[in-house]
Amino acid sequence: MTGTPGALEGIRVADFSRVLAGPIATMILADLGADVIKIERPGEGDDTRRWGPPWSSAGVSSYYLSANRNKRSIALDLKDPADVATARALALGSDVVIENFRQGVMERAGLDHASLAADRADLVSCRIAGLGRGDVAGYDFLAQAMGGLMSITGDADGEPHKVGVALVDVMAGLHAAIGVLAALRHRDRIPRQRGGARALPRRTRRPRGLPRSGRAGPLQGRSGAGRAARPGGLLA
Repeated sequence: MTGTPGALEGIRVADFSRVLAGPIATMILADLGADVIKIERPGEGDDTRRWGPPWSSAGVSSYYLSANRNKRSIALDLKDPADVATARALALGSDVVIENFRQGVMERAGLDHASLAADRADLVSCRIAGLGRGDVAGYDFLAQAMGGLMSITGDADGEPHKVGVALVDVMAGLHAAIGVLAALRHRDRIPRQRGGARALPRRTRRPRGLPRSGRAGPLQGRSGAGRAARPGGLLA
């Protein structure tokens, strides 16, 4: 370690996200020097704390550790008025708020962007929604299926296969981090209110060779991995 300050030193992030996509985004920001404070449920914490094996020597889920390094953590019940007040103070004292709750959770707690921006107009908000505007849960395997990724994984005459890693969640987290960095840069150059929401599939760029779905209609059969890959392993 050189002791050189991180690029995001002095930036505080209130991390209300859970499981993978949001925690990946905030971990990247933490790795770049941001002070990330993770808000977790009292007595339970993030769901992934219980996902194992493998476990660390201290008995902590390796999955949880892989997406939550370099963060601090606080337990707050967002249904308890006193804890909500603490969460609001934490959010307003931060530069960035990021969350991936179901639609309406942050609104009911008064922690959505519109409510917070009324007291801090330069707050950067990032919401990792589900499908559409978040009205359908954004499970990774659903996005893989609806985006057509399962149609080029596995055998052409076999059943649809998801990619082993939660690839869409990881990509969503990467794009969320990029979006936050861009918003911070924009805020510094042109001070104004920043906020917004994006849906999982919109953060998933369609690689060449990946069949289109959605507006183009349902996929007509499977191509499998053989047709989608060239000898070098690149998508056709």
